[in-house]
Amino acid sequence: MPLEGAPSPSSTPTKPRPTPRPSATPSTPHSPSLPPTPPTPTAKPSTKGEKAAAPVTRSFPARLADGKPPLFVVVSFDGAGDLALWARWRAVAKQADARMTFFLSGPYLYPSARRTDYKPPYKKPGASDIGWGGDPGAIEARTAVLRQAIAEGHEIGTHANGHFCGQTGVGRWTTAQWTAELQSFDQMVRTGPTLAAGKPVAAPFDPATVKGMRTPCLEGNRPAYRQAMVQRGMLYDASEPGVIAWPTKSGGLWNFPLQSVELAGTGKSTLTMDYNLWFTQTGARTAPIAQAPVLKAQVLATYRQALAKSRANGNPPLFLGNHFNRWNNSVYSDALTSFVAETCKQPDVRCVSNMELVSWLTKYRG
Repeated sequence: MPLEGAPSPSSTPTKPRPTPRPSATPSTPHSPSLPPTPPTPTAKPSTKGEKAAAPVTRSFPARLADGKPPLFVVVSFDGAGDLALWARWRAVAKQADARMTFFLSGPYLYPSARRTDYKPPYKKPGASDIGWGGDPGAIEARTAVLRQAIAEGHEIGTHANGHFCGQTGVGRWTTAQWTAELQSFDQMVRTGPTLAAGKPVAAPFDPATVKGMRTPCLEGNRPAYRQAMVQRGMLYDASEPGVIAWPTKSGGLWNFPLQSVELAGTGKSTLTMDYNLWFTQTGARTAPIAQAPVLKAQVLATYRQALAKSRANGNPPLFLGNHFNRWNNSVYSDALTSFVAETCKQPDVRCVSNMELVSWLTKYRG
């Protein structure tokens, strides 16, 4: 089963999606290829006079009234380009008093006309499997949305840039190449909005505030890219599959895994990531829409089982990964929406960003 899929495809993909294929390691196969540039917005919010947004985090007690630690639920998204889905998830979070982490892909803030500024390893200058930021209005709107989301308490991490997976992807990269990739991300954030607008525009946030990464398709030589992360001053990696347990810290980085769980009613193992759930349910094929309610119920039951398992084992955090997607008739986005709504205001649950969890772990378990 593939480890992880790509950001949401649009209705007019730039190239066909190949059939998923296993990797050289049976337990960690990889995903299909990627979609095109996110859609262009209909509105163009002004960013005139804006400044880079500053992160906002909350604090939580070591123990609740029952003597147990809070049960942290971390919802995160890869890509973070589609403006309609930005609006959806910000609204879902607001209703549930949740904070979320959005792993941004650098090209979504960078104009296609300047794409050859990006020189990824082993690829032609300007290569990107997810396209670029769209027209200037799209980049301007995305810049504004990022500022607004950060002001609401959400966290921005990095999903790197070109999203290169498989045998010719990020798995071959050295520490030096990962360092260059992260520097390219920083440059896209700092300069992309200005280049797109043709006039000075403040970056949506200071790239130095980005403290976590999820690698494309969860791939990459972990010692290599983690060394680059530590050298950059980052604090956690959200790329390695794992289990429901208290996170550990190694080499200066917290490991926040996508967790192995049972797909409800099947006995099959999957990860707490939408693409993996899709692959386990239907082989990553879109089922007839009449099956959507049953598939959604199964995903929701899987999340509930995982929450119950955490409660039965001392409340270790639950990490749920998603993409800005409408895969399989929106089964996974809809199931996650229902889970957030019913879970995040439960007395022992705190729905937090990865950085809010880092702050708590550093204070009480570091």
